[in-house]
Amino acid sequence: MPLVEGCKHELEITIPLPEVDQETERAVLEIQKKVRLPGFRPGKAPASLVRTRFESEVRKDVLDALLPKFFNKKIADEHLQIVGQPSISEVHFHKGEPIRFKAEFEVAPAIELGDYRGVTVPYREPVVTAEDVEERLNDIRDKKAEYVNVDPRPIENGDYAVISLKSTGGVEKPVEQDEMVLHVGSPDTFPAFTENMLGATPGEEKDFTVDYPEDFGEEKLAGKSVRFHAVIKAIRRKELPEANDEFARDLGDYKTLDEFRDTIRKAILQEREALAQQEAKNKIVEKLVDAHDFPVPEAFLERQMEMHVENHIRELAEHGVDPRKIQVDWGKVKEAERGRAIREVKASLLLDKIAEREAVPVLQEEVDREITRIAKQRREPVATVRPQLEKDGTVRRIAVHIRTEKTLSLLFEHARKEVPAEEAPSTE
Repeated sequence: MPLVEGCKHELEITIPLPEVDQETERAVLEIQKKVRLPGFRPGKAPASLVRTRFESEVRKDVLDALLPKFFNKKIADEHLQIVGQPSISEVHFHKGEPIRFKAEFEVAPAIELGDYRGVTVPYREPVVTAEDVEERLNDIRDKKAEYVNVDPRPIENGDYAVISLKSTGGVEKPVEQDEMVLHVGSPDTFPAFTENMLGATPGEEKDFTVDYPEDFGEEKLAGKSVRFHAVIKAIRRKELPEANDEFARDLGDYKTLDEFRDTIRKAILQEREALAQQEAKNKIVEKLVDAHDFPVPEAFLERQMEMHVENHIRELAEHGVDPRKIQVDWGKVKEAERGRAIREVKASLLLDKIAEREAVPVLQEEVDREITRIAKQRREPVATVRPQLEKDGTVRRIAVHIRTEKTLSLLFEHARKEVPAEEAPSTE
């Protein structure tokens, strides 16, 4: 009987002597064909001499052939779903005896599904107000704005100052821009820039210092006091397009501004519904994880924790930080992710089990649609992209993702949706 602890299994396997002898003969014969020994023609060296001279090679070939074969046979006989790679130990291989060895490995956990339909989840149907539509419309107008030069005068709050900028100290690598635009007085503009631009006129030159915070996005500027020399080149004013039917027609196949407003309303509603449903789906999964207790394979946990560490490293790189140059114990970072990784792996296994129970299908046209989207994104033919995605496992991941999303939609569809208590109407 196998020893079992959570997902860990241990088997002691015996390979019968006739199988060992047969495989040994085959290994000797293969080596005999290839070796060249003094005094013998190629392939004619006596088998006994080959056994003696190449004992370690024969042993290795026999074990390489028989251990996987009999391990897989045992796994099939025991109906075990193995996870990761087995660890082989205590191999006993002696002349005239069966081979005995121990195999330690993990298996996928047996999950007894409880109730997963009808999970109670807080959910409120999203609404879109007229103010929401106008705010989005103004954002669109802002993106379509034109910036026009104004006659030289002192810079005021709200102006857009066109300057050339060059660092004169405080940084190792010089900062230099021939033309940059500053929105004077904006919350996104450093106060030091605003203070030194206010009242200045085109053609004027300014020298000033900017103190950057420690958490500033650019590593070369973070925590430094940088001295700059700036030349004011021009002042611009932002002009928004008028919100009318003509503006709507310029944006697409719309006849009136009200028709465009209706399109905006539908787009906002769709965005909010997607967000609200995703939040509800996350809550459902959290409740299912809390309601199901089962062990998680360490191999899955390792993979999930490593993925989190890789994401941390990628985020640092995106913010201009070289992970190799900072003192971080990535082992501790990885271990700190264990709790979250356990819940994520359990969620994945549960969703997979529910998809299997509900026979959630993945249609070929759904996978093809995603492959086509990726090909368009890469600007390559589908015929070129598809083999690449099949080779690196992306097609399989696409299918898994589609199945998971369909399963989440099924859970949301059958959930009991309740308005959060703090939002429910009073009964008084």
